[in-house]
Amino acid sequence: MSHTLLIYSTNDGQTKKICDAIEQKLTSAGESVLALPLETAHTVDWTTINKVIIGASIRYGHFNKALAAFIKQFQPQLEQRPNGFFCVNLTARKAEKNTPTTNAYMKKFIATSPWTPQLQAVFAGALLYSRYRWFDKVMIRFIMKITGGETDTSKDIEYTDWDKVAEFANEITNANSIKS
Repeated sequence: MSHTLLIYSTNDGQTKKICDAIEQKLTSAGESVLALPLETAHTVDWTTINKVIIGASIRYGHFNKALAAFIKQFQPQLEQRPNGFFCVNLTARKAEKNTPTTNAYMKKFIATSPWTPQLQAVFAGALLYSRYRWFDKVMIRFIMKITGGETDTSKDIEYTDWDKVAEFANEITNANSIKS
């Protein structure tokens, strides 16, 4: 049986939550889905994978370092099948910075990665002050202050546009015809 592989790298769980929504949509469309955290994705049997989508979040301006190593190691496997990548970050809460061509993190990823994903998306994450350790709460509040975001640490805000996530899942469902 062939699966759509969803790989996620998350800091506070929002990227996994987005992957769960994509998985639900793909499953309801009749696809078999294998969802794995980046830390265990290197063990996958690629002969059972017909599509692969990777989702990764940003923390302090950077992706998990293991993401670049994974892409370097498995670039041929990624390129041999329909594929995609989505980025989750708080910058994408702003309409003018929530597309692959306008989001600085996605643009940097595309410019520096040896792999160019066929499908690309950017989603706003969640501001989860209640889950942050003291240092992260202070730093993220500072970043929010200088970028015009929410600074009230008693609030948690989910900025993710779930309709946009559903649209990306539809693109994945229709990705069988994409060729490398």
